[in-house]
Amino acid sequence: MKVLTVIGNRPQFVKAAAVSGPLRERHEEVLVHTGQHYDDELSAIFFSELGVPRPAYELGLGNGTNTEQTARMLAALGPLVADVRPDAVLVYGDTNSTLAGGLAGAQAGVPVAHVEAGMRSFDRRMPEELNRVLTDHLASLLLCSAQGPADHLAAERVAGRVAVVGDVMVDVALLFQPRARADDAPLRDAGVEAGGYVLATAHRAGNVDDPARLRRLVDLLLAVPLPVVLPLHPRTGARLEAAGLLDRLATAGRVRLTPPLGYLAFTALLTRARALLTDSGGVQKEAYLAGVPCVTLRDTTEWVETVQAGWNVLVDLDARAALAALERPLPAQRPQLYGDGQAGRRVVDALTGFRSA
Repeated sequence: MKVLTVIGNRPQFVKAAAVSGPLRERHEEVLVHTGQHYDDELSAIFFSELGVPRPAYELGLGNGTNTEQTARMLAALGPLVADVRPDAVLVYGDTNSTLAGGLAGAQAGVPVAHVEAGMRSFDRRMPEELNRVLTDHLASLLLCSAQGPADHLAAERVAGRVAVVGDVMVDVALLFQPRARADDAPLRDAGVEAGGYVLATAHRAGNVDDPARLRRLVDLLLAVPLPVVLPLHPRTGARLEAAGLLDRLATAGRVRLTPPLGYLAFTALLTRARALLTDSGGVQKEAYLAGVPCVTLRDTTEWVETVQAGWNVLVDLDARAALAALERPLPAQRPQLYGDGQAGRRVVDALTGFRSA
């Protein structure tokens, strides 16, 4: 079987690290990188660090609005699908690359498999929510990280086949977290000590594109009483500079701005942090897998299980609520929510079984 895999950003590179190996043991994979993340630390380093095979095609389509990106990706992927003639198109998550890859496959009559299907924040203001819902309803094979997402798909009466395979991020965390925990260099570079800092990420359009919300984000980060390590996403850095806010963070004694980080350096900082502040989707789950409390700078989340387990708190950009969440004691238990670290092989099993049916 020939599988065309479409990836384009950090979480998808990490997920592909769990799937491409077992997939290539049994089938042919053609890997396409759309270029949705074009910064080297958000792209190329993941291939070298995590052992993701080099893409057969790199499209370099990272700039522009969501609509412009998706349109350009679809225009490039359509002819590519026709040329490669895959037996299936494999997509991950909820990005513009996900939707474009899914549409290109479905419009060509090629079965689409969606890893991380069924995730819902129920917030249609988020481009990611639109991408994941649309992809689920065009996919032929929907591969869920847990039973909750599968229940969402059943309620929506999707047309494709649904399978719960576990979360491929668990596979990667189990493999790489011990190595990352042993690396003190990222902490030294940031000038922090284990347990004595908060790690932060911010890039979501709803937080950084609106100048008023961007100012609230800066105020919140400056209010944290511990050192804050903020790897600066290129999008966020550009918005801060345009709003005249970058210097406020750069000159604040407790805020440590770093360039974008590869997976291992980021995980080294995450696993030793006192807590995580983030508006990311996938990093919320990474914090849970690392046993680090998460404070989410949104009012909705796809990863509702982490909130229910007490390891994640939604505060939007309310600085007072964020500070209170940082003071919460750790929960006594951290249940295994997302599988046993064999999700990558189950993805391949499901693809193989679907093709054979």
